[in-house]
Amino acid sequence: MTPMSFQRPLRLLSQRGILQHYQPALAHRRCMATAANAGDTSTLPLAGVKVLDMTRVLAGPYCTQILGDLGADVIKIEHPTRGDDTRAWGPPYATYSEQSDKKGSGESAYFLAVNRNKKSLGLSFAHDSGVQILHKLAKECDVLVENYLPDALKKYGMDYETLSKINPGLIYASITGYGQTGPLRKKAGYDVMVEAEMGLMHITGHRDGPPAKVGVAVTDLTTGLYTSNSIMAALLTRARTGKGQRIDVSLADCQVATLANLASSVLISGKPDSGRWGTAHPSIVPYKGFNTKDGNIMLGGGNDRLFGILCQKLGKPEWATDPKYVTNADRVKHRDELEDVIEAITVTKTTDEWLDVLEGCGMPYARINDVKQTLEHEHVQARNMVTEVEHPDCGPMKLVSPPVKFSFSEPSIRSPPPTLGQHTDELLGEVLGMSPEQIASLKSEGVVA
Repeated sequence: MTPMSFQRPLRLLSQRGILQHYQPALAHRRCMATAANAGDTSTLPLAGVKVLDMTRVLAGPYCTQILGDLGADVIKIEHPTRGDDTRAWGPPYATYSEQSDKKGSGESAYFLAVNRNKKSLGLSFAHDSGVQILHKLAKECDVLVENYLPDALKKYGMDYETLSKINPGLIYASITGYGQTGPLRKKAGYDVMVEAEMGLMHITGHRDGPPAKVGVAVTDLTTGLYTSNSIMAALLTRARTGKGQRIDVSLADCQVATLANLASSVLISGKPDSGRWGTAHPSIVPYKGFNTKDGNIMLGGGNDRLFGILCQKLGKPEWATDPKYVTNADRVKHRDELEDVIEAITVTKTTDEWLDVLEGCGMPYARINDVKQTLEHEHVQARNMVTEVEHPDCGPMKLVSPPVKFSFSEPSIRSPPPTLGQHTDELLGEVLGMSPEQIASLKSEGVVA
């Protein structure tokens, strides 16, 4: 295999005697990566890093998908008969092709969203032999990510204390609802419940409406992002020190952190938040979505100059010098009145007509698109944010692409989301050196599938 960028600093450090105990794992890692990659991945930032993915649903799989996009070899551990919970979450499903021998609804769109660039190993660790396999994999891996309740994996010998003795360099990331400590540590964490409990739902929705959840499971997604970022930081630490470590990430903590400026406002002022604002901004007017003849458009008069531009485009230049609207403070004071008179004009034209009127004006504006319109948007297409891949059982399918562009590395969808247990034989045989007879015996016992 071609030398990998991430391995070079590891090898340099090992020559100084810091990471000598990683040499066997690096050799094994090179072997596995050759078999795994569909093309040359040597320029990818995490090429050569092996990840044991013991997560399901969204936050954990989103984290490990990011690592896979960046070049890591991700081994996804799934229950041998039902797999990741989200395999059953549908419709919609990608239907099986006529050439496939599979029966049933197909592959869940939810599962397909967060499991590309991974290999699936169907394995039950309720069996001792399943635990032994996981121990062997953990010894060969750089990173383990899990999202079980605190202490749940201890009875299987898959806790950090046990595995760190098997592999002292292991980076072990635990994703939970409320963390490894604190009064709620044993409480199961679900995105929508954490949105409610940790402040996000209270500030989401229309001004005169009830609290609302965000349209996607944003707390899960931000937790996955924080976890992937922390894992990469821990890999850098290990390259300097030779030490692995445990990472404790919770949905609750990440949700509190992403309250960002609103949390800061409450901490500084000592007052409650200002509640829900819909598409509007609490301290800038006009800055919200307005109805058009056939849809909606966002308009952002974020300062006095931009408000003047908006007045010109609405055919009301006199508003810019009206004492009620001259400054942003004035406009905030007269918010309801100003927003009403703006919308009385925006509803007279279609969204497309307003886009033509506003083209090149320098003021922020945007059509409010649905998801289908977004994925078909010319800019989204130009940025290659949709990739078509060939799924082994469903044929051609479109997936959202990795979002970040590198000048040297090229993250991509190297392999489609796997079918359940698709790589069991390959992983047990090539990574752990098991014979076909041994694998067949494990299958007959229900340990793997």
